[in-house]
Amino acid sequence: MPQGKQPQDNPYAQAAGAYDQNAQKHTPDQRELEGRVLLKAAKMIQDLQENWDSKTGGVLEETLKYNRQIWMMFYDTAIENPEGDRPNDLRSNIINLANFIFKREVDIMADANPPREKLDVLVNINREIAAGLMKKPENDTGTQEQKSET
Repeated sequence: MPQGKQPQDNPYAQAAGAYDQNAQKHTPDQRELEGRVLLKAAKMIQDLQENWDSKTGGVLEETLKYNRQIWMMFYDTAIENPEGDRPNDLRSNIINLANFIFKREVDIMADANPPREKLDVLVNINREIAAGLMKKPENDTGTQEQKSET
C-alpha cells in the first residue's frame, strides 16, 4: 500500500467493505442456502423427467453433475470436519446418503436408456433434506442442549 494511503482513504476498500456488509445482511443463513440449492437440483431433475422423451445425453449428464457437486460438498464437509459441530451419527448419515446418491447416478449414467423413474429417489431425497435444512429451530436453547449432550 502506498505511503500515506490508509484503508479508509481507498475507495476500493470502502466499496468492498460496503459490499461485504450488505451481502451479510441479505444472504440467507447457510442451512437455508443449502436447502435452496437442493431444491434447485430437485427441480432440474424433475424438469428433466418431464421432458424425458426429448432429452439428450448431455442434459442428463449436466443435471446429474450439478446434483453430484452439491452432494460432494456435503460429503467433503462431513469427512473433513470430524470435530465440527455435527454429531458423528449425523456425519455418518450424510456420508452414507451421499454414497447412495453417487451410486444411483453411476447406475443411471451406465444405462444406455435408463427409465425416468430411477430419478425419483434423487428428487425425493433432495426435497426431504432441503425441508429439514430450511426448517427453523424452535429455540436456540434446545439446540444448545442437544449439542452439549452429544
